[in-house]
Amino acid sequence: MTEPKRPELAAPTPELIAKLTEIVGPEHALTDPDQQLPYLREWRDLFIGRSPVVLRPGTTEEVSRILALANEARVAVVPQAGNTGLVGGQTPFETGTEIVLSVSRLKRVREINPAAYHMTVEAGLTLAECHAAAERVDRLFPLSLPSEGTCQIGGNLATNAGGVGVLAYGNARKLVLGLEVVLADGRIVPALKALKKDNTGYDLKDLFIGSEGTLGVITAAVLKLFPRPAESATAMVALAKISHALDLFSLAQETAGRSVTAFEFIPRICIDFVLRNVPGTREPFPQKYPWYVLIEISGAKPDGQAARDMENVLGQATERGLLLDAVLASSLSQARELWRLRESVSESQKPEGGNIKHDVSVPIARIAEFIERADRIVESICPGARPLPLGHFGDGNIHYNIAQPIGMEKERFLELWEPISSAVHALVAEMDGSISAEHGIGRMKRADLVRYKSPVEIDLMRRIKAAFDPNGILNPGKVL
Repeated sequence: MTEPKRPELAAPTPELIAKLTEIVGPEHALTDPDQQLPYLREWRDLFIGRSPVVLRPGTTEEVSRILALANEARVAVVPQAGNTGLVGGQTPFETGTEIVLSVSRLKRVREINPAAYHMTVEAGLTLAECHAAAERVDRLFPLSLPSEGTCQIGGNLATNAGGVGVLAYGNARKLVLGLEVVLADGRIVPALKALKKDNTGYDLKDLFIGSEGTLGVITAAVLKLFPRPAESATAMVALAKISHALDLFSLAQETAGRSVTAFEFIPRICIDFVLRNVPGTREPFPQKYPWYVLIEISGAKPDGQAARDMENVLGQATERGLLLDAVLASSLSQARELWRLRESVSESQKPEGGNIKHDVSVPIARIAEFIERADRIVESICPGARPLPLGHFGDGNIHYNIAQPIGMEKERFLELWEPISSAVHALVAEMDGSISAEHGIGRMKRADLVRYKSPVEIDLMRRIKAAFDPNGILNPGKVL
């Protein structure tokens, strides 16, 4: 099947903009360039778009009316939440004809039921606000990202976000019971059911989760809650080589099982970047080591079992020669210091100049092989480039980022983005991996999606898009 032909999209007329402004109110229809800028610029400045108007609806009904008008006029709409995405899926193109629809004013916690372990929230709540809402009733919402203060739950679900909690709790898709979604034509899908079992035909919510705003606009969700861990033990372990991380991960799983809630690997160069560029961070060990793993084990009861499990893991790892050194956090503040080293990696890279990023996954048994081979490929294309492979070992997710060589012009380095990314993604495909583990496709990886997905899969995705959005107004040019 070739991509279906649709009517050409139009630029919004002044009359349409006036009608849309009437829906949200003049203060929430932004046309001033300075007011629009936070909605048009991706935080790394890779994508900077233009828009005739940024709309900030305050209710699901307003979203519905906006989309109905836009669909009738064949005008493109770019849904946006916290604008923290890394593949350009949330930013408009440079044409200046696409309306940006921000869900940031959809901020209500509609219901919270701690006894039944779920809450219903609107799409504009930040992830940190979702955490706080759960904590107020002594529950845990486990999705965890460094951008939690600014990313919004609607965007987290639209991109099927991952993060450090995937090992124990799964990615965003696993944390949703129901969704409220507005379709391209303005119809509302009222599927806010708090059911763990609903076998009545196709599970539509799973189509919207991860669709990056191309099939509908998520306006609310029923989220799963969990008991808050009564205790946790955090340790940072130093390794001689990344291949030892697999044996250490297996040992942690054998010893603590599902109590292992995080297992993050970090190369020395990332620690150097953080210490150099993020004030208030400290060296974790008296000397430098090639690799580090940050392990967290949680316990349901405050009986010290988490610490005993961690000590057992570290003791056996020492006996097997898997680690060079280890530090077990003795307080909550020390655990936070260790976590800050991991969570500050992204912000530490920008002062180092140009950075080429990859969000990929491979089978966990092949992580070490991937890193070794990818490093050689990058060096052959750009001698002196500085790979920064880190990520979530337990789910095979590698953030294979590359900093520019010292002394190289940033612009010259970024010109190599395409050949480097093509080579890295080819290696990922060869190793039966995925070119996008948790960030999505957006506009950055559209060509690679077609290259590495089978023709049958692409055909099905295009058919789904045509069925849900026949006029192609929702986030055109993204994903497909």
